[in-house]
Amino acid sequence: MDAVFTRFSNLIARVAGNAASFVICCLVVLAWAVSGPVFHFSDTWQLVINTGTTIVTFLMVFLIQNTQNRDGAAIQAKLDELIRVSAASNTFIGIEHLPQDEVEHFRKRCEAAADEAVTRAGELSRKAAERAV
Repeated sequence: MDAVFTRFSNLIARVAGNAASFVICCLVVLAWAVSGPVFHFSDTWQLVINTGTTIVTFLMVFLIQNTQNRDGAAIQAKLDELIRVSAASNTFIGIEHLPQDEVEHFRKRCEAAADEAVTRAGELSRKAAERAV
């Protein structure tokens, strides 16, 4: 069931993300708007577009969420592998599963390390410039 849904959601995501799909949707809305005078702008005429767009939006939310979940998991696995094979600290692997406050701790730790590296690089540049003079 998961494999079928995955293939289906990939197909729909590709089709829905296509420029032609956007143009078709615009044409449907335009045809609906132009048909307003024919149907005397009735409640039923309004209900058609409201119901149609609600159903499409409702279903697309689940397809988009499925695609985003899989993309996020794939990217996370790639990042974990890069961390694993590099000189980086392996403690970062899997932090996406931690509570928000613990993730924030890791983020602040990274910011502090980056700030320290910038400061160190600035000092090295200054020293190199002094030696060059």
